[in-house]
Amino acid sequence: MSAISRISTNTPWEPIVGYSRLVRAGDIVAVSGTTATDERGMIVGGGQMYVQARQALVNIRTALERAGLAMHHVIRTRMFVTDMSRFAEVARAHMEFFADSPPASTIVEVRRLANPDMMIEIEADAYAGAATSQAPAPKPKASVTVKAKPATKSAKKPARRK
Repeated sequence: MSAISRISTNTPWEPIVGYSRLVRAGDIVAVSGTTATDERGMIVGGGQMYVQARQALVNIRTALERAGLAMHHVIRTRMFVTDMSRFAEVARAHMEFFADSPPASTIVEVRRLANPDMMIEIEADAYAGAATSQAPAPKPKASVTVKAKPATKSAKKPARRK
């Protein structure tokens, strides 16, 4: 394999903009902003944030599989949405794909995407190193939350040395 490999798909924007769906440079993999398009490049799920989020994630999974990777290799996602009030729908789709291996993630609202029917675009970065070649480790059963005690006015000051 060459130092950098590229995978393209069937979307109509790749030849217009000049980008690849996925670029692999050694163990680092970057998946371009991915929307809810089908295998013909047509937008699916008009007006349905959850459906579009799921389709974008399916498209990311397909690109990763073509590179010999899986969703548990993803270490970061960036989600761009046109309506943050639909956050719960996006979160639901994201959780379905990443519940066992949650990546670092960011979600931001944007005014619009390349096509007015697009509601979400998702980028993903993955790591293809040997440590991630197996299934993800199980999640810890419990988390610990530490709460700081509030300062009190009657707290004693330390004695001063002379």
